[in-house]
Amino acid sequence: MAEIGQLVSEKDLFQIEGKPFKLSKKDTSKKRVLMYNKRVGEISSRNDPDHKDTIFDNLPKLKNGRWVSIGRLDINTTGLILFTNDGSFANNLMHPSSNIEREYIARIHGNVTDNSLENLMKGVKLEDGFAKFTDVQRGRKGKTNQWFAMVLMEGRTREVRRLWESQGFEISRLKRVRYANLFLPSTLKQGSFKELTKSEISSLERQVIDH
Repeated sequence: MAEIGQLVSEKDLFQIEGKPFKLSKKDTSKKRVLMYNKRVGEISSRNDPDHKDTIFDNLPKLKNGRWVSIGRLDINTTGLILFTNDGSFANNLMHPSSNIEREYIARIHGNVTDNSLENLMKGVKLEDGFAKFTDVQRGRKGKTNQWFAMVLMEGRTREVRRLWESQGFEISRLKRVRYANLFLPSTLKQGSFKELTKSEISSLERQVIDH
């Protein structure tokens, strides 16, 4: 006898009141994943009492289930955020044990010394624990600021900003450009989404399995 919550597939044999019943593939939920380019000012919540724009507003409607965001970005951060209709898959990707890389680019005010970069790579103690970048690279430089690319293995709240603030620096622009092995395409405009192909989803699934 089947129990509530038990996993089944179309290969299993079923009977309802003694009569054979075949589960159609159409009855199974197809895993879907969207890549979205978040805008400044959008919040990473489904509903907001202040009626601000949310990251869910521009997504396509689902006939069954709902979109689940894979991680969050703060209101002033732009760039790549993933959505799926598979909550379990989302949880697996967000779990710390998956060691998923997240890459950002940021414009930093002030003169960043090599010593500050060493501290960010070695790690610093924040209010919610130890944190660090696994990689930091210098980019183009202006008169009063410079761009940096950096990689994190976690997704704690405002972690990138708090790491830089620990060294006395302020971020004027922050954008996530990669999640796992998926890069944000330059052709994907802010406020727009693209659906991942089967091969892209499979590749993302392997990121979890490999870890």
